[in-house]
Amino acid sequence: MPQLLKEKTALILGLANRWSLAYSIARAFCREGAQLILTYQGDRQQETVEELARELGAARVMSCDVTQEADVERLSEMLRAEGDDLHAVVHSIAFANKDDLARPFQMTSREGFQLALEVSCYSLVAVARAVAPVMRQGGSITTLTYLGSQRVLPNYNVMGVAKAALEASMRYLASELGPQQIRVNAISAGPVKTASARSIKDFSKILETVAEKAPLRRPTDPEEVADAAVFLASNLGRGVTGNVLYVDSGYQIMGI
Repeated sequence: MPQLLKEKTALILGLANRWSLAYSIARAFCREGAQLILTYQGDRQQETVEELARELGAARVMSCDVTQEADVERLSEMLRAEGDDLHAVVHSIAFANKDDLARPFQMTSREGFQLALEVSCYSLVAVARAVAPVMRQGGSITTLTYLGSQRVLPNYNVMGVAKAALEASMRYLASELGPQQIRVNAISAGPVKTASARSIKDFSKILETVAEKAPLRRPTDPEEVADAAVFLASNLGRGVTGNVLYVDSGYQIMGI
């Protein structure tokens, strides 16, 4: 079934480099015929994202710092000014201070806790509020989460709490936006070698454990996550909302 996203416009937030899951998703969306709008945060990322946008044939690149309400409001205004409908949104944004991931969870700083929740969780709420008015035909909002939201995983710490809050927020948004035929879901991806993953202490051991114990006996391929995002954004996922879709080689079912 080729071109699953033909004539659909998709906004992807969080594409930082070629190793990010957002980049894999953008490539898959492009493959399926979607028109892409990409965002970047700050001048430091602008050149990289603009280069990737040219490679992907993206229709537009916008600046959006989700910690700045004015930026989120400007994103909404720019999308409305375009006049076209938005059909899919991918929220691939998360951050925690490296120090708060390296020390015991009980030592998490107040500022670090607030920052992790603001960037990794509240940003989904803010983005959903910004894009809903231009999703006039309904559509899909997808965020990315991880098993650390449900289980204690070494060195994931405050990010696990932020992902748990993200999943709860996803469900509340799914309930509120459902009457507008806007579906909201999360993909719980297995560990992948991204730039942000390197900030997690002993991350290589997590990859080894998954490859050893997951039912499929291998780590997650970013393209598998991307194809799951295509499913949720396409008409094939039209009846799915408020769900966490695990794409982790089955690791989440294992007890030990």
